[in-house]
Formats: sequence, structure tokens, C-alpha cells
Amino acid sequence: MMLRDHRLLVSALLLAVAAIAGAWVFELGFGYLPCKLCLWERWPYYIGIPLGLAALAAGGGGMGRFLQGAMVLVFLAGAGLAVYHAGAEWAFWPGPSDCGGRIADGPANVLDLKASIRATKVIRCDQAALRVLGLSFAGWNVLVSLAVAALAAAGLCRCQGSSSQSQ
Repeated sequence: MMLRDHRLLVSALLLAVAAIAGAWVFELGFGYLPCKLCLWERWPYYIGIPLGLAALAAGGGGMGRFLQGAMVLVFLAGAGLAVYHAGAEWAFWPGPSDCGGRIADGPANVLDLKASIRATKVIRCDQAALRVLGLSFAGWNVLVSLAVAALAAAGLCRCQGSSSQSQ
């Protein structure tokens, strides 16, 4: 794989790292607690970033292309999940019925259970915590996931084109 092909994969990785870091900053720094779907939407980053790093390490051979292709598929799946989440926020379709807060394990008695319920903050999947330029976190994740997938796919296509031209 030539250096220009690495740049597209590196760009995809940098965008993915910036996105997941941004999610953590909003959660840990600004107190925006993630709902169940928000947490699920992070998994493509936790899987896709290592795949991209492994593809980068493997180079332009068959294994590198396979790993990069897997990264593309993972981020496309992540974009699909984010579309589902954003659609639930806009009430286009229902979100998961169990998307809410957790109750502490094993309350000792009814009074402890009631106290636990009162203290639990419910994070709903069908309500956007914040909208920026009209898009929720899930909406922005659709765009970022598609951009990461597109960059990685473009690098993959260039890599395949470069290797077939050199044969």
C-alpha cells in the first residue's frame, strides 16, 4: 500500500478516535449520560478502531485489505444503529421498550427499593439530550460513522486499484 492510501485510513482512524473521545467528553466532562442505544453505538468504535489499526499494521496485502473492509462494514452497521436511534428520537418509529435507568441490585426491602427508584435517573432513548444544528448525538453519529466508513472504503479502493495497476 502506498503512502497516499495510508492517509485515507489514518484519516478514518483519526475521525473515529475524535468521535469516541467527544462522546466521552460530553459524558464525563459535561454530564450528558448516555442511554442504552448511545452505549450500543460506541461498540463500532471499540471494534472498528482496532480493526483499522490492525489493517494499518498489516499493510496493503490481503490481510490488511480484509481488516480494512471489516472496518468499513463495522462502521456501516454503526451508522445503521445510529439511524435507528435518531429515528426513535424523532418519533419515526418506537425505540426499545426497556431503554431507561437501572435499579440497584438486590434492595434489602421495599423502602430501599423505593429509595433506589427515586434516586435513579432515567435516560430515555427516544429523547435527544442535546441538538446541535438540528442533529442529536445519534444524528451526528450517523454522519461520522458514514464518513469513517467512506474514508476507509476509499482507501481500500485506492489500495486495490494501486495493487492491480502494479501487477
